[in-house]
Amino acid sequence: MDPNGLIVEVDALGSVAPGRTRVSDLGDLPDPGDIKLKSQFDSRPLLVFWEMTKACALACFHCRANAQRDVGPDELSTSEGFALIDDLAAIGRPRPILILTGGDCLMRDDIVAIAAHAKQRRVPVAIAPSVTPQLATPLLWALCEQGVKTASLSLDGSKPDTHDSVRGIDGHFDATVRAIKELKRHGLTIQINTTVMRPNIGELADIATLMHVLQVDIWEVFFLITTGRGVGIEASTARENEDICHFLVDASRYGMTVRTVEAPFFRRVALERKRVDGLRPVKALDQGQLYLRLREKLYAQLGPPTAPVRAPSAATRDGKGIVFVAANGDVYPSGFLPVRLGNVRQKSLMQIYRDDPLLRAIRDADFAGQCGICEHADLCGGSRSRAYAMSGDPLGEDPGCIRTFAGVTQSLL
Repeated sequence: MDPNGLIVEVDALGSVAPGRTRVSDLGDLPDPGDIKLKSQFDSRPLLVFWEMTKACALACFHCRANAQRDVGPDELSTSEGFALIDDLAAIGRPRPILILTGGDCLMRDDIVAIAAHAKQRRVPVAIAPSVTPQLATPLLWALCEQGVKTASLSLDGSKPDTHDSVRGIDGHFDATVRAIKELKRHGLTIQINTTVMRPNIGELADIATLMHVLQVDIWEVFFLITTGRGVGIEASTARENEDICHFLVDASRYGMTVRTVEAPFFRRVALERKRVDGLRPVKALDQGQLYLRLREKLYAQLGPPTAPVRAPSAATRDGKGIVFVAANGDVYPSGFLPVRLGNVRQKSLMQIYRDDPLLRAIRDADFAGQCGICEHADLCGGSRSRAYAMSGDPLGEDPGCIRTFAGVTQSLL
C-alpha cells in the first residue's frame, strides 16, 4: 500500500458528492477554508499516518516501504499504539485524523482493537489497506462498527495488464474493482490512489473515466518519488507534470474530488486555471501536447465537463499538517521523506512535530532555490520529498516543477 495512502490534502475533506458518506463524518475536523489553519499547522498536524506494519502480501515495484511478507519484531505494540492515540487525543478538538497504513494495515491482528481505542478517545480513523484476501467482509464490518468510515485503495492502470504488472499479481486489477464495490456496499467513502509513472501516463484519461464509472469519491494522484523500490523507475518530467496537473483540474469536474501527493504545484495550476476561467486554457497558459491528448480522450469518453472544479487549495505539505510514524515508531515528515526526526518510544509525537527544526523550516516555507523565491512558496512550496531525493536537501528546490525547470519565479499570468 502506498504510505501516504489517504486524505493527504486536507482541504478537500468533506467535499464529496451529494448523498454520499461525507469524510467529515470522521469526527472533529476543521473547516478546510478556515484562515486559522495556517497557524494551526504549527501546533498540530491534521493527518497522522501510522505505518502499522511493513508486512504485505503484494510486491509492488514502486513500494516506498520495501514491504515484506512477515510482521517485523520491532513494530509498535498494541499498548504503544494506544499511547500514540492518547497523545493525539490530548490535543483536544480538532483532533488529527489517524490513518492506518502499511505495508498492509490489515496484517495486524489488533487493528480492530486499535480502531476501538481511537473511537473511545474520539480520534478519527481511516484505513489504507492492500487488496488481498485480508480485505474480507467480517473484518470490514468490525472496523465500520468502530467508526471507520473512509478507506483508500490503489489502482495504477485502467486495464489489468498495466495494474497487475505494477502490483506483481495476476488478477489484481479485477480484485481491486471488486474491492471498491464491496467497500461501497459497506457505506465507506472511497479514495483511489494512482501513482503516475512512465508505464501509465498515457492511461490517465482512461483511469479518470474508470473512477467516474465506479463513482469513486476521491481520486488521489501520486507523483513518483525515487525512494524505496521506486528507485530506478522513470518518473514523469517537469513538463509532463505541468500537463498532468492541468488535466487533473479537468478531471475534477466530473463529480469527484481530485488531489495530488508530492505535486503541491497542482494547487498553483488550479489557481491559475481559476484566474482564467472562461478563457480557453490552452491559449492562456500554454499547455503541452500531453495535456491536449489526455483532455481530448477524456472528453471523448465522458463528454465535456459540467460540474465545478473540485481541487484542493489548502497549503499542506510534508511536515506541515502531515506527519508519518513508521512501523518501529520512527517519525518522518512523510512516508516519502526519509529524514528521521525522532521516535515515539522516546518522545511525544506532538513534541517532535512542534519543535523539530526541519519541520519548523518547512512550515515557514524557508526553502532554497526557485522554491524559496517563488510567489507560491506557501501555497505550494514544492515537494520536499522530491527535493531531498534529487539533491539531499529537504529544503531545496523541487525539480519536478516546471518553474524550477525553467527558472520562472513570477506569475505566468
